[in-house]
Amino acid sequence: MKNITFYLGLALIFTHELDSMPNHEWRVIPFLNSLTDETAEAAYLLAHIPIFAVVVAFIASLDQTIRSRARNIFCGFLVIHALLHLVFSENVAYEFSSWNSFGLIYGAGLCGIFYFLGMYLEREANAA
Repeated sequence: MKNITFYLGLALIFTHELDSMPNHEWRVIPFLNSLTDETAEAAYLLAHIPIFAVVVAFIASLDQTIRSRARNIFCGFLVIHALLHLVFSENVAYEFSSWNSFGLIYGAGLCGIFYFLGMYLEREANAA
């Protein structure tokens, strides 16, 4: 269960990032929202290249400890990211309004929660 929810969460958040472009997500992000739309869009887009590279490198690390910690951090991020979207949804510049967008954002957050639930259940089963 833990691995399935991890990979589903990864797929949902990566797909959300595709969805973030037509929804102008940079317009609600502090600092980026103070730039011109063209500059902010470019910065937002280009920032995702090293972010994705680092995330993929750590969650796929051959070192079991690094991979495990990275996956825990990533799944925590999924939950925090969903909460941030909830907070920013009151912002006048927030454009996410479709069920597809909500499914991607909050589905990823739920995957983060289910990942931690899976970890807990795995530990309980190993302790028994």
